[in-house]
Amino acid sequence: MSPEVSIVVPVFNEEGNVRPMYHAVREQMAGLDMGFELIFVDDGSSDNSLAILRELHEEYDEVRVIAFSRNFGHQSAVSAGIEASSGDAVICMDADLQHPPSMIPQMIEQWRAGYQVVYTIREDDAETGLLKRWFSSAFYRFINWISDTPVIPGAADFRLMDRAVVQVLTAMPERSRFLRGMVGWLGFNQIGIRYRAASRHSGQSKYSIRKMMQLAMNGIASFSAVPLRLSGYLGVLAASAWIPYGLWAVYLRLFTNQAVPGWTSLLVIVLFLGGVQLIALGILGEYVSRIYTEVKGRPLYITQQRLGFERRSLHHEADGNAQRTERRIVRTAPK
Repeated sequence: MSPEVSIVVPVFNEEGNVRPMYHAVREQMAGLDMGFELIFVDDGSSDNSLAILRELHEEYDEVRVIAFSRNFGHQSAVSAGIEASSGDAVICMDADLQHPPSMIPQMIEQWRAGYQVVYTIREDDAETGLLKRWFSSAFYRFINWISDTPVIPGAADFRLMDRAVVQVLTAMPERSRFLRGMVGWLGFNQIGIRYRAASRHSGQSKYSIRKMMQLAMNGIASFSAVPLRLSGYLGVLAASAWIPYGLWAVYLRLFTNQAVPGWTSLLVIVLFLGGVQLIALGILGEYVSRIYTEVKGRPLYITQQRLGFERRSLHHEADGNAQRTERRIVRTAPK
């Protein structure tokens, strides 16, 4: 029998969190009396995370494990879990318990009420660093300014999606992924609920400033061509701003005996125009690099091991045999 709910959890060096995470989710699902599967995606962990996940798989039928051949990144891990899911609803959440499992019943309630996407909005608290809050606020303001696809400020990758949404999402082939933008772009009937993140159960956050910057660049480049246009506008503005100075220099040369200032003005002009050109080339390079990545057509991730999915296949086969037997009985029943 297919599970009603699939829960996808990316894992990267979370050996102290995966077992408590499983038990917290199982407790919430037991209260709902719904069939579920918990898909852990190990994103090339270097600690004992994968060994613990194998133990959980041996102990509990609902645990599935996907192990990557190396670290491919959070968005790839979430995508792999979504693609492997089979539930009528799919919930994505992190392994560190900062996405509270206690919100699962509320998300499922909204899904049953007819919403096809239930996303969450994180409310910052005193524990959230000032730099992270400033960066997050600036990013959401900027991307919503330049993009036609709205991205809710504070929206997290902690969300529930209906199977209809999952089918469309998994058909989207791009590799530079910004899932919260992609899900927003899909449309469907969506609702947001707010939550206050809990403290990490153990360990340290794996999302460095560099990774946040990379995710932000993926979001901007994936959902707007405005930066390309801005670089062109900046070039026109720079050229226009220096036209009066050029006319003034020509006037002085032709109609007066005054010498045109040389080295200082020339240096300022060269530095300014050179800076504009480098900015434009950098923006263009970001888009070209993404074209290069897409054209290569390499897989989004490489899986070296899958555990627990064979059980699901056997269950599906058994269900299919039962349905075929039932159909035969119905057809041969006397009138």
